[in-house]
Amino acid sequence: MTPIIAIEYPEYLANAMRMNKQEFGKEIKISALVKLFELGKISSGTAAKVLQISRIDFLELLAKYTISYLNADTITEDLQNA
Repeated sequence: MTPIIAIEYPEYLANAMRMNKQEFGKEIKISALVKLFELGKISSGTAAKVLQISRIDFLELLAKYTISYLNADTITEDLQNA
């Protein structure tokens, strides 16, 4: 069974973003994974797997959040995994 994280939020928050409940939930999930990647807590491959998208699609998604994929730690990790 897949664990579920429940987040309480006021309904006006989703409304302010002009999103329905499902869209807002997806946005929160993506935002959390992008931030975890940015902090170096997860790899782009892990984030992509959770989102059920390709790694390339995740890397392209980072641009929407103005997050750079390239940093010294990422390059070192990629070289080790090559």
